Amino acid sequence: MPSELEELVEFLHHDRAEIVQIALDNLVGYSTGAHQQVFSYDDYTAIKDLKGLARSKGRTTANQAVTILANLCDDIIMRNLIVEDLDFLQYLVSSIIDITNANADIMCILLTNLAKNDSINKIFDFSIKHTTDEQKAIFKSEKAMDCLMDCFVKGSDRTLNKSAEFDYLSYFFADISRFLQGREYFITEQAYDGVVPISKLLVFTEFYESKIRREGVSSTIKNSLFDSSKHWKLVTDPKINLLPYILLPISGPEEIDDDDMFNLPEELQLLGADKKRDPIQSIICTHLESILLLCTTKKLREYLREKSVYALIKTLHNAYDSEEIVELCDRVVQLLMRDEAPEDADAMEEDESDDDDDKIVEVL
Repeated sequence: MPSELEELVEFLHHDRAEIVQIALDNLVGYSTGAHQQVFSYDDYTAIKDLKGLARSKGRTTANQAVTILANLCDDIIMRNLIVEDLDFLQYLVSSIIDITNANADIMCILLTNLAKNDSINKIFDFSIKHTTDEQKAIFKSEKAMDCLMDCFVKGSDRTLNKSAEFDYLSYFFADISRFLQGREYFITEQAYDGVVPISKLLVFTEFYESKIRREGVSSTIKNSLFDSSKHWKLVTDPKINLLPYILLPISGPEEIDDDDMFNLPEELQLLGADKKRDPIQSIICTHLESILLLCTTKKLREYLREKSVYALIKTLHNAYDSEEIVELCDRVVQLLMRDEAPEDADAMEEDESDDDDDKIVEVL
């Protein structure tokens, strides 16, 4: 005999909408933790039901179905059943891009949680047909990934969709950038607008209205730096100008010697006494890890020395007693201040795993 919870799960495909809604109301709370295994009942039929309900025209029904699916991504089998359904994945992306969709933000969380699976790279093959003049004015590309970028960049503060901020797309970008195809997208100029996508994200490293945006963008930058052959362009191309956006969040009000001050990138010279560092220490650590990646080649190490990065790292080191920050500062200093060998024989281990990137976003 099915248990009471299993009976609730069975009601997800009941003929009467009001009974389905009662089931959803009761099951949202069981979609996290040990209780979520109830959704595996009857060979995971609930996953199929929930994907169908996520397409509902009813805002509450769709919201609760997507919320449950987002939470169930903690289970790898259920996550795979969602992300490997390419028809549903395309529907999810299309719905996020729909600027009239009241559930866009919760769908961004589901998309983020699905990005733990490499099937997420299928998004790069998706196209979105823009049918209204408003859509055509906002989105200049029909590629789904370009449209998601536009939503994130243009849609902060509910300026694109009055019901959505698209902040969680930053976590999605961080996750997809762990894969080669994702990483290449962010550091490659796109034909539709002639812009390197990572350059669109940089302004959000100091977007203090949203910790989520800063956190996701900082991880996306770090993951995009695993290809050292692209470092020089990312740092020296004025249309990208990566370095100041990594250094500003870790810069404080401390005075620096004039000789060092005027060697810093222009954006960091003569910062005011009210300049504050990012208040989240883990984000500071991520930016320090990005600097470490930029230290991979001798050419970039020399460039960072010329830009007085060492002086800035020294003030950061003195400002914290955090073991992790101090250790990362020490590693940067060792790379920048050591004597260079005649030939650049350095090799840094590229570890693409990131515990923070692997976390499922639970919706409570």
